[in-house]
This record gives sequence, structure tokens and C-alpha cells, in this order.
Amino acid sequence: MASETQVLVDDKSSVRILTLNRPKQLNALNSNMITLLMQLFLEYEEDPNVKIVILKGQGRAFCVGGDPLPVFRDIVIQGKSWRVGADFFSEQYKLDHFMATYSKVQISILNGIVMGGGAGISVHGRFRIATEKTVFAMPETELGLFPDVGASYFLSRLPGFFGEYVGLTGARLDGAEMLACGLATHFVPSSRLNALEADLCKVGSSDPVTFASAILNAYTKHPKLKQHSAYYRQVLDVIDRCFSRRTMEEIISALEKEATEKPNEWISATIRALKKASPASLKISLRSIREGRFQGVGQCLIQIITTTCLTMQGCRAVVIDKDRNPKWEPRSLEEMKDNMVERYFERVDEEDGWEDLKLSPRKNLPALIIAKL
Repeated sequence: MASETQVLVDDKSSVRILTLNRPKQLNALNSNMITLLMQLFLEYEEDPNVKIVILKGQGRAFCVGGDPLPVFRDIVIQGKSWRVGADFFSEQYKLDHFMATYSKVQISILNGIVMGGGAGISVHGRFRIATEKTVFAMPETELGLFPDVGASYFLSRLPGFFGEYVGLTGARLDGAEMLACGLATHFVPSSRLNALEADLCKVGSSDPVTFASAILNAYTKHPKLKQHSAYYRQVLDVIDRCFSRRTMEEIISALEKEATEKPNEWISATIRALKKASPASLKISLRSIREGRFQGVGQCLIQIITTTCLTMQGCRAVVIDKDRNPKWEPRSLEEMKDNMVERYFERVDEEDGWEDLKLSPRKNLPALIIAKL
């Protein structure tokens, strides 16, 4: 399938509607799609006639992330250079950064599954629309990876230590929880999306940010959280007490203490998720999110490309073999020493052919464009 049919383009006066169109693959991003999206977003930013860009997905997913399977097969099975992976992720992160600093109005309609790289091409945008069909997750630690695509930037800016909880456990959030924590800016019932798009396409010469905000506010609802949501105050208090701890060992110990004093299924499920995940991924992810609090989105992406390329070997059992029985190395948190974590945050020797991620300079952008969370 040509990349042009994997990203459908609909011109509506001053609005461009882009639809990710790999529904059988849950709209996972391949290299061709990433390249085409970058070309389109750049073209629209330079076109004064384009006021709003709407991004959505065909089928039951918005986007489940990048499609790394061909990359992992090349590196792990065929023994090709890590450069294959570096090239793929570099282009993906450049797209994420371009969207994070985009000067036009980007509206992402998250009417389905949003995972990994799907968050990278949406959460960095101006408006993120959740629905009752939305399922959000950053499941990387159970794959032997870690939340990338600038996740250390947006997870670290969620209230309290909710970002650590989401990033470390791979917890699934619904649309109401996304709205409550700030990952989504609006919640619109899926039955109203067609009408919403039609009204957004009426944008004229007025300020498109103000126009889009007014339209979205008119459609948005404020759904109640489900009974067992992790975003209720009493659960958030536990999250803040436990996930604020300095180390992964201390986080799990704090959760186990909570489980002893006041047992409940949410705490038990959280402990199980952490113990199932890659020990190396957990420690790398925790450090990444903590450092992300003090970094801009560009800094987060530049740092993460190094870590990504060094961790690609770790996810064969889940991503390639799909036996769901990974044999992690190291096997425990205690075996993953601080100096081993440090290696993933050091600059790769240039003699290995490494080049730092080169992000396009984005000059003279107002603060409201750069800080969307």
C-alpha cells in the first residue's frame, strides 16, 4: 500500500483532515507514514490558507505507536546495525518535536486506542479530543523498552506523580481519566464527532485558536470517572505517597506496605504490573521521567534517542516472538545497578558512528506554542 493511502488527506477550505489509514495494524506508524506526515505538516505550516489541521485514525484505533517490528527483525534476527533503528526513531522524534512546536492549530481526535508513538503525534499538539472509546497507555516497560516520543516531557507534567504511575505500570486510561489528568483537553461523545468536524471546518479569518477553542468547548462533556478509576483522590494519594519515592525498589516497597495495611485490587494489580515489567526498563523510565521535569521537549527527545537505540535488543520475546515470556537481563531490580542505568544516559562515542538527534530550529515561536501542557 502506498504511503498516500496510509495517510488520507481531505481538504476542507482552511482545514486539512489527515486520517491514519492502516486499520488492520491499528494505524501503527511506519517509515513512509512518518515521512509523509512530516511533509504535510511542514507544507501546511507554510501555507497561509491553512488554519487548522485535524489528525485522526481509521477504525478502532487512533494510533498504537510506531511500527518497530521491521526494525527489530533487521537488528535482532538479521544482525543489521543499530543504525537502522536510529534512523527510524530519529525521524519519528523529529516529527514529534515539529508537532510540539507547531505554529498552526493541531486537533487530534483520539476515538480509540492511543499508545506509545500515537501519544507522540497527539499529546504534543494543541487540542486532544478523547471520547468514550478512548484507551490510552504507554506500555513500553512490559516490552523491554521505556516511554519515549517525548513522554518524559508530558508524563512528568501530569499532576503529582501520576505520570510516574502511568509510565512505569503501563496503566490503561479511558477518555474521562485522560481529560481529568490533562492528557486530553476535551471530551466529546463519538456520536458528535462528525458534527464537530463540520463546525471546525467553518473557521474563517478570525484567530483559529480562539475559534477552535470555542467550538470544542461547546461540544465538550465532563464525564464521571468510573468506580475503580485510579484518578479518584484516595487512589491519587496512594500514587503520590508511593511513586514519589526515589528508587524503584522504594516504590514497590511502599506499595507492598500499602497493600498490607489496606489491601485492594488496584494496589495488587499495580504491584503485579511492576514485577512483570523489565527491571532495566523500569529504572531507565523512572530516571527519564524525573529528568524530564527539568527539560524542554527538545531536550527530552535528544536524550531519549540514545536510550532507545541501546534498549532495542531487550524486547524480542514480546514484540517479535510474541511468547509473552521475556527473560529479562538483568533479571531483578537489585541486579540493575546505578552505573548500568547511567550508561543509557551517556553520550554514545562518536567513533561508533553515532550522531545526536538534529532537531530543526524553531525560531520566534510564542510561548503558548511551545508549552501546550
